[in-house]
Amino acid sequence: MSMAENAAPLHARIRADIEGAILSGALKAGDRIPFEHELMAQYGCARMTVNKALTGLVEAGLLERRKRAGTFVSRPQIHMAALAIPDIQAEVTGRGRIYRLELLSRDVLPAVSVDPDRMRPPRGAKVLALTCRHLADGVPFAVEERLISLKAVPDAASVDFTQVAPGSWLLAHVPWTEAEHRITAAPAGRLAGALGVDEGTACLLLDRRTWRGDQPITHVRQVFPGAGFDLVARFTGAAGGAA
Repeated sequence: MSMAENAAPLHARIRADIEGAILSGALKAGDRIPFEHELMAQYGCARMTVNKALTGLVEAGLLERRKRAGTFVSRPQIHMAALAIPDIQAEVTGRGRIYRLELLSRDVLPAVSVDPDRMRPPRGAKVLALTCRHLADGVPFAVEERLISLKAVPDAASVDFTQVAPGSWLLAHVPWTEAEHRITAAPAGRLAGALGVDEGTACLLLDRRTWRGDQPITHVRQVFPGAGFDLVARFTGAAGGAA
């Protein structure tokens, strides 16, 4: 244990331990964490100390309290999402095609230089900006422009995104509590060259934002040539209903 860890208040250490277990996947959505009296015994502290740690995690959206049942790891909530957007690599391989990733650019930006319509990172934070091209059988399938808050996901700074798609890595390593999807259409424009199409070619744009509590994690814009991608969802509804 480092001197910094020794100097940290006990409630901060308890919070860090639980948050670390969630981030590592040791605790999964829906898992119950130990009761307060169990944590008091584990850390040799007062109930107030444990409560302070858990309250911080509840406010961050990582835990939820259920009356008489205990405290549980929160399940992600998707707000106003038309449908779940699949991981691109899984989508390509699921179609029986060979997937390949190209990292076109990688930059670390100060928060003040990030478009606030895409992400509002904390003041003084750094943001990892990635541009990737996803290929299916060697043909451009999508171009992805992604921002990752290094305040929320510091480990992203050391990941080799020439070897793993950012979305795949985030899905496997980073829990989130809220997400928003926006689906629009637009000409290929400045991304025409990367997509291998004319500037006026109709494309599907998928914008996605995720948060953990009130902390932004990532914003991604994925652009697909309109002729090469479709979105299919099946729904069930009340008998006799129609819309």
